[in-house]
Amino acid sequence: QVQLVESGGGLVQAGGSLRLSCATSGRTFSQYRVGWFRQAPGKEREFVAAINKRGDSTLYRDSVKGRFTISRDNARNTASLRMNNLKSEDTALYYCAAEFTYTDLVQANPREYTDWGQGTQVTVSS
Repeated sequence: QVQLVESGGGLVQAGGSLRLSCATSGRTFSQYRVGWFRQAPGKEREFVAAINKRGDSTLYRDSVKGRFTISRDNARNTASLRMNNLKSEDTALYYCAAEFTYTDLVQANPREYTDWGQGTQVTVSS
């Protein structure tokens, strides 16, 4: 397991940007795939972006392609989600998730992730 703590959420106007960070514990962070998910009130938790262990392969949901960028810094045990051109529909509680894996593939299915942070709120005003 790895511990995850999200930060960087807040209130931003539509069209603005935010950078979310996910701080993790342990030297073995480099062996975990990472994903970002979000959940709005009354809605199911949904996939946002994912990155493989080496950080050279990413996956995004269609609605955020070209606007969001996921990255990781294994030397610092952190993962990030840069969000540009934010829209009102991006408002949600954002979660960082991780799962140990022997492979190095991205994963969009939240059920495949074992470790989750507590979330950071992102609110986009119109």
